[in-house]
Amino acid sequence: MQTLYDVQQLLKKFGIFVYVGSRIGDIELMTIELKNLYEIHLIDDKTYQRARLILKREHRIEATFPLTQEDKGENEHEREINRD
Repeated sequence: MQTLYDVQQLLKKFGIFVYVGSRIGDIELMTIELKNLYEIHLIDDKTYQRARLILKREHRIEATFPLTQEDKGENEHEREINRD
């Protein structure tokens, strides 16, 4: 697991589909859902920790460099490269 998409796929395995309408809102809701899965022992420590780190990184990136209309065609990796 390395990307936000991977975390989305993990949540999807449990029937959890997140779409709030804003990227940062999606990340925050995914964090809550991930914690709930962990607390009821549906995912192990390693999976939880890895997914949590990915969500923290994505939240930090989004808070620092919000996605603009012109960025919407770029994928996550291109966005990080273009911001550096």
